[in-house]
Amino acid sequence: MIRELAEFVAEARDVLYLGRGLCYPIALEGALKLKEISYIHAEGLAAGEMKHGPIALIDKNVPVIALIPSGPLFEKTASNLEEAHARGAPVIAITDPQGAPRLSRLAARLVILPGVDPFVAPILQAIPVQMLAYHVAVLKGTDIDQPRNLAKSVTVE
Repeated sequence: MIRELAEFVAEARDVLYLGRGLCYPIALEGALKLKEISYIHAEGLAAGEMKHGPIALIDKNVPVIALIPSGPLFEKTASNLEEAHARGAPVIAITDPQGAPRLSRLAARLVILPGVDPFVAPILQAIPVQMLAYHVAVLKGTDIDQPRNLAKSVTVE
């Protein structure tokens, strides 16, 4: 599943990751890993901030990857995905079985994770965003173990 998704994402020049609440740091992590090892420009955003500028970047060539487990913040994030979908963005939703039916009409691709308490959902969501970055980098032929311009340790104080 993630490998097929990687083929889709590997063609993009820019990718936006959206997360809200506890999923926001995972959106940042997904974007960081994608740009570090595949050299695709990626930004992680708090989903509520999408309308404050980043929405101008959204079009059919900019995949929007959303970390959207069911729970108290689901509807607000789904509203952001409706905006991205309306602008032609290919939406990739990482959700759970409860969220999947609502997102199936918005998302070009769905990644369905097991249903867990929203408090621990980010732990599960970290796995597909890191695997996606890995598989995109493999497809692009980049050196995953030695990304360019990145030090594996801090050598200066």
